[in-house]
Amino acid sequence: MKRYINKIAIVLLAVTTLSISCKKFEDFGSLNTDPTKSSNLDPINQLVLTQLRFSGELTINERSSIIMTMPLVQQIGGAYYNRYGFEYVKNRQYMSELWELGYPNDVLNIVDAAERSAKDPLKSNLNAMCRIMKVYIFARMTDLYGDIPYKQAGKAYISGIIRPEFDTQQDIYNDFFKELKEASAQLDASKDNVAADIYYQGNIVAWKKFANSLHLRLAMRLSKVDPDKAKAEVQAAYAAGVFISADDNCITHHTDVQNSYSDIRGNGISVAINQYPDEGRPRICSTLLKAMSDANDPRLKPIARNYWVNPDKPSERLDVSDALRTAGVGIIGVGPGKYNYDDFMGAVNVDLGGGRIVQVPNNGQKVQLANWMITNDAPYFHITYAETELLLAEANQRWNLNLGASAKTHYENGVAAAMKQLALFKGGPVITYTQIQNFRTDNPLAPGNELKAIDTQLWIALLLNGPEAYSNWRRTGFPVLAPAITGESTTTTTPRRFEYPLTETEQNATNINKAIAKLTGGLDDWTARVWWDKQ
Repeated sequence: MKRYINKIAIVLLAVTTLSISCKKFEDFGSLNTDPTKSSNLDPINQLVLTQLRFSGELTINERSSIIMTMPLVQQIGGAYYNRYGFEYVKNRQYMSELWELGYPNDVLNIVDAAERSAKDPLKSNLNAMCRIMKVYIFARMTDLYGDIPYKQAGKAYISGIIRPEFDTQQDIYNDFFKELKEASAQLDASKDNVAADIYYQGNIVAWKKFANSLHLRLAMRLSKVDPDKAKAEVQAAYAAGVFISADDNCITHHTDVQNSYSDIRGNGISVAINQYPDEGRPRICSTLLKAMSDANDPRLKPIARNYWVNPDKPSERLDVSDALRTAGVGIIGVGPGKYNYDDFMGAVNVDLGGGRIVQVPNNGQKVQLANWMITNDAPYFHITYAETELLLAEANQRWNLNLGASAKTHYENGVAAAMKQLALFKGGPVITYTQIQNFRTDNPLAPGNELKAIDTQLWIALLLNGPEAYSNWRRTGFPVLAPAITGESTTTTTPRRFEYPLTETEQNATNINKAIAKLTGGLDDWTARVWWDKQ
């Protein structure tokens, strides 16, 4: 289901509203209005702003996904800036960006929007959407950091709380489930129409499915730490109604803009890659290439492409993949923990036809994500039918639950959906029915290896969603990734979480120290595990 809107107008509306509110604080705050609170900021603008920022904010998406989590799960690597995640070179600042920018912007806005809309009986649906979005925003944060400020977060304007207490991740998750159940039930098509919403333009049925599919995702986080709770929440989410087709996918369709660090219109993942020169861009990790090649995955060739850049015209980026295959150069990526220049290969001359011969150097021989995947206006997939089906397959396989179909059927549905959704990209490939059937035949749920197959496919389906791929890998252990230890590494094992920002230790010491004391060895280290990441 394609959803296009005038995002520029909405961003300007949100900024204008904020500016007007601030002007009123300045002019009239000393009279009858509390200068720290806005009495007329429309919560819909805050909801839309947080929706766009989730996938459009460049700093967060660049640091959290391209630099850290996608390299950590060995999907991409090779570029110098990938070394923090790809070679385990600790950089606390990069780990801090989601916190430092998320709390004063996304958390502040969505908490305020949820509080404000709750007081207006005419904004019941808007309030439910804000509650769901609040869970979505906080889930990304707690999954990366562990215990975080939650119940008191974003309450400086509302309650005057400037040093919020940290909630345990277990308590946060319990509240997530409560909020998603209540918000889903609260949505009512006979009430307010929230047409400006980015995700579904106010479609109530779609929002219910989004809430329930998010509920399913979060329920599966507990599969090892609390299986009984996980089973109960999975069943509750499924009974309430999760995604049943690709039409339910939650997608942001971005604008074709190369964002600055203050812009949120373009796809933050694509922009983060495209802002670097070709030789410095990440390549695909050989771990991902091998998994796809071993399975004879029809997505491999359209996803993994080789490009030649004319040294005199850097913008002239030509696809030389087929020419390289003809010349005998296979689909080659970068090994775990290696740079693009490692395992150096001499230049190869290839014939592009019409008498044109070009020389493809080492970097050009190592495959990158295809152009169609990383356009600035590429769709950002928040939660998909493919992910939902694969999670249902895993839940069925683990606990033999009644979830409408067998693990085998859910698995095959998930694989097919993941392959078909590539066609939703502009210029993306159409994987045929025959190709999908051949893949299913060649890659069945073999006895004893069912979870490995399911979660490896989920890892592939979550390409370009680094934080979620990282969370699912930590939870399941699939695919099995050999640690990418090098002479630069600051740890000998794959990191398991993000460390807290130093600013928090300075400004909220009492509360953060309680959270740190619960971590392994009482140290705020990226090798410690969050609550649900049970060994």
